[in-house]
Formats: sequence, structure tokens, C-alpha cells
Amino acid sequence: MARTSCGSSANNSNSTLTRANPFPEQKWEKLPFAIGKTQEGCDVFSGSWVRDELTRPHYQESDCPYIQPQLTCQEHGRPDKEYQYWKWRPHDCSLPNFNATLMLETLRGKRMMFVGDSLNRGQYVSMVCLLHKLIPKDEKSMETFDSLTVFTAKKYNATIEFYWAPFLLESNSDNAVIHRISDRIVRKGSINKHGRYWKGVDILVFNTYLWWVTGSKMKILLGSFDDEVKEIVELSTEDAYRMAMKSMLRWVRTNMDPKKTRVFFTSMSPSHAKSIDWGGEPGLNCYNQTTLIEDPNYWGSDCQRSIMEVIGEVFSKSKFPITFLNITQLSNYRKDAHTSIYKKQWNPLTPEQIANPSSYADCLHWCLPGLQDTWNELLFAKLFYP
Repeated sequence: MARTSCGSSANNSNSTLTRANPFPEQKWEKLPFAIGKTQEGCDVFSGSWVRDELTRPHYQESDCPYIQPQLTCQEHGRPDKEYQYWKWRPHDCSLPNFNATLMLETLRGKRMMFVGDSLNRGQYVSMVCLLHKLIPKDEKSMETFDSLTVFTAKKYNATIEFYWAPFLLESNSDNAVIHRISDRIVRKGSINKHGRYWKGVDILVFNTYLWWVTGSKMKILLGSFDDEVKEIVELSTEDAYRMAMKSMLRWVRTNMDPKKTRVFFTSMSPSHAKSIDWGGEPGLNCYNQTTLIEDPNYWGSDCQRSIMEVIGEVFSKSKFPITFLNITQLSNYRKDAHTSIYKKQWNPLTPEQIANPSSYADCLHWCLPGLQDTWNELLFAKLFYP
């Protein structure tokens, strides 16, 4: 996958991130589900990681049966657990503790849904792991129906759901199982194909980023995938992404009630595929990384600033309150937290790969428990204390 350098200047980094977090949330009327406010002037996304062996991890990998085998790092031989013992501490305030009881009571009679790609599925599974211990075994279930996975808490009449839609719009990568397609095509104006499954949701968490970053222009289908002769145009990554963001906001405005529902958008999840980014040896990546990046201005070469700017530009014009979860910078520091080689391998490894673990390390996804539990703590903070 081609990558575009984002640079690492402190000024650029901070200004871009500020522009991409366009909602001074007090400009909206009282948001649904809010029970308090974050301290005035506090940016919960700006802070540092502190080691915490008292409250971390929130759960044990072996205690949560819902973690897919791509994320169970201990089960697949990871020798250390250091990545589980870090807590995010904002600079100017404290983050409220995640309260699973409050979260479940709030979800009583409601639906919460995560929509997007496998990184959003990781955040979804993290949320289920944070909550499921409060629910007796015979009162919970998890089922998958094609693109939709539903965790049901029966006593609460509540569901937490994940819907696979890596572009949000209809695409040729929509099959939840078979979607590793290099020649990606996205259909313009097609969000309702997936959106009909999102209707009636009370708390909606979107993400989409990784699948747009192909290193070349995006192919956009103007007609239907059923057309015999397909009309396809090519757009820059930024213009194609802008099209998707505008479609998402139109769908939200038409189908969600700002007085009763909440919509979140999780920013791009960084990868750590180039160790030279943090001063490591050339040719290596996240494999065998067990420490954090300590440079507060670090910004990896795989994070496209131009995409953050598109989000800032489009969201700032939104008439519907979308809460932006800016997890990019805080996740950038966590080169230690990826699944690396400690996951289920779908294809047998070759002798060459076995001899060179970096060659097959997954530096995109994250071990659970781990970093994505913090994403959900931030979601919790923004839901209840905007």
C-alpha cells in the first residue's frame, strides 16, 4: 500500500488536528445522553500515556469469548503483556472512568451500532468485552447475518451491533468475508444500500479511512454494479473521500433525530509499518516493538493529513451534531500495541516469512485488551460528558 508522508512538525500536526476537530461542542444544545460536561477548555484527545497496573487491563483476553482470532495476541503467542498496562491521561483534565453499569443502563431498550471497516469492528468488540461481564451467560448472545453482527443483552432489551461497510457507500468490497480486492470501486450516491440497516439506531459510530488509501486514484461508479457497461470515473483520494463524507452527513441529517440520537466519527487509525518513522532501523516495522513513542509531536508517514483536512472542512458545515473521536495522535504513540505476528494466519506461512517475521507482521490492527479500550473510554467521555 502506497503511503503519503504527513511530516512531523509540531505546528503542522497540531493545527491540522485542531482544524479536523471542528466542533466546539457547546455550540450545540444539550446533547442526548449527556449527564455532565467536560471541564471548560479541556481537549481529552491531547495528553500522554501513563503506566497503570491498578486499573488495566479492563478485562482479560481469555475472559471475553467475542474477540476474533485476528486480535487475540496472547492466545497466539505474544510473550509480553506490557501493551495492556497503559492509561491515557489528558493534559488539562481527567478522563471519567468507564462505567459499564451506566453504559448498559443507558442502552436499555436501545441500539448502538458501529459502522465501517475491521478497525471499527475492533472498537465494537472492545465495547462488547467492556460490558458483557455484567450480563449472565444465558442472557446474552452474538449472531452474524452477512454484514451485520449483533450482540444482544436480553435483560436490557439492548443491542450493540457492527455493520461491515468499509467505504460506507456501496462498493465491490462489501462482502463481509471475501473483500480483499485491490481494484476497488465505490458507487456514487449509494449510501442507502447500507443505510437502511442503520435506521432506528440510537448511538451510531462511523469510521472509514484505510480502504481509501490505495496510493492511486479512486474508481467511482456513476451507475449501478448491475449495468452491463459501467461508467467509471477516477477521483483523487481526497475528492472521493469528500464525496463519502457528504453522503454520510446527508444520510445522518435525513435519518437521525438530534434530540434523541448521537452520532460519532472515529478518526483514522495509524499503522506503524516503517520503523524509520520513529528512528528505528530501516526495513523494520511494528514487529517486536514493546515500548511507546515518546516524541509528543510524532506523526507517522502513513497518516494522510489531507484526509484529516477533508473531515474538518466537511464536518464544520454540518447542521447535525457529529462528535469527532480524534484517536489518531494518541494512537500514533502506540507502536507497541499492534497484533504484529500474534494472530490467526489465514494462509500458511512460507519458510521465507517464518525466517523474517517483519514480513508478515500486521501493523494495522490492535491487540485486545489494549488500545481500542481507550477509544471506547473516549467515546464514553464524549457520550456522557460532552
